Amino acid sequence: MLESKSPHTVLSSAIVTVTSHDTVPAGLAITDAEVDLLVVGSGTGLAAALTARELGLSVLVIEKSSHVGGSTARSGGALWLPSTAVISECGGVDSATRAQTYLDGVVAGSAPPERSTAYLKALPATVEMLRRTTPMKLFWAKEYSDYHPEVPGGSAAGRTCECRPLDTAILGPYLPDLRPGIMETSFPMPTTGADYRWMNLMSRVPRKGLPTIIKRLAQGVGGLALGRRYAAGGQALAAGLFAGAIRAGIPIWLRTALTELVTDGTNVTGAIVEHAGKTVTITARRGVVLAAGGFDHSMDMRWKFQSESLASNLSLGAESNTGDAIRIGQEIGADIALMDQAWWFPAVAPLPGAAPAVMLAERSLPGSFIVDQKGQRFANESSDYMSFGQRVLQLEAQGTPVDTMWIVFDQHYRNSYVFAAELFPRMAIPQSWYDAGIAVRADDFGQLAAGMGVPVDEFRATVSRFNENAFAGEDPDFARGRSAYDRYYGDPTVTPNPNLRPLVKGPFYAVKMVLSDLGTCGGLRADDRARVLREDGSVINGLYAIGNTAANAFGNTYPGAGATIAQGLVYGYIAALDAANST
Repeated sequence: MLESKSPHTVLSSAIVTVTSHDTVPAGLAITDAEVDLLVVGSGTGLAAALTARELGLSVLVIEKSSHVGGSTARSGGALWLPSTAVISECGGVDSATRAQTYLDGVVAGSAPPERSTAYLKALPATVEMLRRTTPMKLFWAKEYSDYHPEVPGGSAAGRTCECRPLDTAILGPYLPDLRPGIMETSFPMPTTGADYRWMNLMSRVPRKGLPTIIKRLAQGVGGLALGRRYAAGGQALAAGLFAGAIRAGIPIWLRTALTELVTDGTNVTGAIVEHAGKTVTITARRGVVLAAGGFDHSMDMRWKFQSESLASNLSLGAESNTGDAIRIGQEIGADIALMDQAWWFPAVAPLPGAAPAVMLAERSLPGSFIVDQKGQRFANESSDYMSFGQRVLQLEAQGTPVDTMWIVFDQHYRNSYVFAAELFPRMAIPQSWYDAGIAVRADDFGQLAAGMGVPVDEFRATVSRFNENAFAGEDPDFARGRSAYDRYYGDPTVTPNPNLRPLVKGPFYAVKMVLSDLGTCGGLRADDRARVLREDGSVINGLYAIGNTAANAFGNTYPGAGATIAQGLVYGYIAALDAANST
């Protein structure tokens, strides 16, 4: 029988360079085992493992890939934590009642309301569990507005929180086992989402941008001198969860894939997994938690449930997210829901063999707009990324597909803002972008349209209308800049609308975009206790689904930055609590 070690194991802060492991602790035998709770997936699934361990259960975590952290480690690391101590301790004011009103409004029946209610009810306890079991220090990202703040109960002040930069060297010999982030830099500068906002505006608001850069560079470089490796965002969050699991003595098997769920005809009693060609049976006395991500990189599933127009493997989710847990759950009768949904994220079209480059603030900043293959605008460029993607697919369903997308901007924009995380103000767009056909430069709009391959007259008309409205500070076509969320990533030095400025003086640029995502968010249908349901609504006892393996608790909407990771953590807590109380 496999039991967990003492939760009082001390972590070393020393940096040890080793190759990645098969197991944590290193050398742990991968053999038939019996535990109270089996967790499949090492992203937000670690919240279920930590909770279960605190409640006295023996736990085993299996991870299909060679790294711990899942898509959480590749994310921005934000957490949507309404009405929690994290916000109140930072001077914010919020209530569960107000948050419930907001969720009722934005979810609007697209998911069972009890899922939102359970999330809010368990949120404070989940936060306290994380504080007890991990080294993470959370703070409120003040002013990071909810994504739909105009809905009753919404908050322009925001409910998004983050993890302060964390010394990942506390992972000791297991540091190589942490999944790398999306935006790894050649120099140490742990950047939170709150930092990014001002660093992006460093040339426009230097009194905030430059001190932020200096502070994070000093922390990163100074930390290395002291043997510390500071990370922020999803890296800090995943490292904190991983460190908590190590400290609690929770065993993790890497490169171990779920192949089958074992049942006694009614209840899930364990699983069959595979490691290095070896088949292993795990008995789980209290149940199995599926936290293995979505079907981000299963194009057969994406084309079936979402759109045949989606290009292959543009998702930013972990490459191991191929929908295995969802399919295996279906094999024993689990129902699925919201399979058409994803955490859509527009991105810069990738160079051959490369991944898409995320676009966040770029779409909101003044002096830019986005057009389709007809040279026309089609959406509020500044809207939250999930809504933007849903707009693209909505147009496709209506018979007016967006076949190509271009973000258009002028030299003043290029001189003022960071672009695609790698181009700092005034840096030239790489020649490789032009050679690959994903960037165009011209001195007038006619030449730019020709280079983009869009109708010249239509494009000129779009520019004319956009500029006229931008001068007035209004967007009657798509309401850009009216929402507090739009304005969060705008330029506060531009008036009367921080999201709008006409494009007047060349040269002008266009960069091709694609519809990427942070992962899919449709999956196994689960109830307010994270229990997986059959098509008739009955519970599959002993089986839980959380994170992107479960259908989004918030239906077809994204309430605010970090709602995806936060619901995974909270429902991990809920699942473990339910398993501990089961018989």
